[in-house]
Amino acid sequence: MDIRTFDQWIDTLSTALDTAEKIGLSHAQIENSAKVFGDYLAANVVPDAPENKVLKALWEHGSEQERQSLASMMVKMVRSYKKNKVL
Repeated sequence: MDIRTFDQWIDTLSTALDTAEKIGLSHAQIENSAKVFGDYLAANVVPDAPENKVLKALWEHGSEQERQSLASMMVKMVRSYKKNKVL
């Protein structure tokens, strides 16, 4: 991924959320997928944006439950962004 700003990151997540909702994934399935995606990113992607570096550090230091909570919060944030187009 070549994401250099936090806005690009949110736009990317918004596109993924739109796709998940269009194919009929439930809220729980979307949040669980966000957790799996977070695990993948933390293990395989060097974050470009400073905000993503913070997210990676939080992810790496969080317990499984905290990671699931962070993934759920990211889904909420992206949904809010989609509605308001601002953070």
